[in-house]
Amino acid sequence: MSMPLLKVEGLVKQFPIHGGLLGREVARVHAVDGVSFELAPGETLGIVGESGCGKSTLGRSILRLLEPTAGEVSFEGRSVTRASPAELRALTRDMQIIFQDPFASLNPRMSVRDIVGEALVIHKLAGNAQQREARVVELLETVGLSADQMRRFPHEFSGGQRQRIGIARALAVSPKLVVCDEAVSALDVSIQAQVINLLEDLREQFGLAYLFIAHDLSVVEHISHRVAVMYLGRIVEIAPAKALYTEPRHPYTEALLSAVPIPDPTVKRRRIPLQGDLPSPIHPPTGCHFHTRCPLAQTAQCREQRPELKQVADGHWVACHLRS
Repeated sequence: MSMPLLKVEGLVKQFPIHGGLLGREVARVHAVDGVSFELAPGETLGIVGESGCGKSTLGRSILRLLEPTAGEVSFEGRSVTRASPAELRALTRDMQIIFQDPFASLNPRMSVRDIVGEALVIHKLAGNAQQREARVVELLETVGLSADQMRRFPHEFSGGQRQRIGIARALAVSPKLVVCDEAVSALDVSIQAQVINLLEDLREQFGLAYLFIAHDLSVVEHISHRVAVMYLGRIVEIAPAKALYTEPRHPYTEALLSAVPIPDPTVKRRRIPLQGDLPSPIHPPTGCHFHTRCPLAQTAQCREQRPELKQVADGHWVACHLRS
C-alpha cells in the first residue's frame, strides 16, 4: 500500500478556560478528542457533523494554525506537529486552506493582485514583479476571474467571486492538500454549485487532495470519495461516500441522514429525532459521547467504555458497541 499523503494519529486539541482573580485554569474545552485517519493523494475526504463538533478545529490543528494538544500529524512521512518554524514554512507550500468567510479572510486594504501574489513573494516563487503579475493573471483565469479584476479590492466583489479569490490564493503555491473549511456554506445555493464544480475541476487538473469540512450532507456526498462523521470531537463513522449514505451503521449517522430533505415529494423518509441537546465539550459524557442521545438501548458499556473505530465492511469503520 502506498504512503498516505496525510496521516493523523490520536489528534487532540483542548482549549483552557481561565477564571478567578489569578486567572488560573479552571476547565478545558475538549474540541478534538483523539481523531485518527489517513488521506490518499488526489482523494477528497468529507468531514461532517453538528456545529461545535470540532470539524474546523480539526482542520486548523492539522495545519498548525492551532497548536495541537497531543497526537501526531504527518504529511508525506514528514512530521507536521514536530516541525520547526522553518520546516513548517516549507510544509505550508504543500498544505493550504480555504476559509469559510470569503470577506473576513481577505485583507480589505490589499488589491487582488497583492492578495494572490503575497504567497509568491513569501515563498520566492516569482523572480520579479512582471513574473509575479503574470502568475496572478494565470491563477485568476484558472478560477474563472479576468485579468482586469486584479487591481480591484475585496469589497468590489460578490461573495462567490471573493471565494474564487481565496481559492486562487490557495493555489498560488501549487499545494498538494487543500483544507476547505466550510468553503461554500456562506454562499447562495446556485453559487455553491459553481464553486463545488470549480473545486472538482481543480482537483482533476492539479491532482489535489481535499479535506472538505461542511455541515451540508448533500454537498459532501457530491464532492467526496470518503466521508467521516464527527460527534463531540470524535470520529464515529468513516466510509466511502456511497456506502455511508446508503448503509449508515452508526445511530448518529442514521439520525443525521434522516434529516436531509429529499426533493421528491413521493419519497418518504423516517425521521429519527435525537433527544436532548448536544452535551458541553467542557464536560463531555463518559464512555461513548453519544450515549446520552442514542435512540438504541443503553448498556453499561456505552456509558463507561469508549468505543474504538472498528472495520465492519471494506473501508467502512464504526465506533459503536452495538453495531458491527
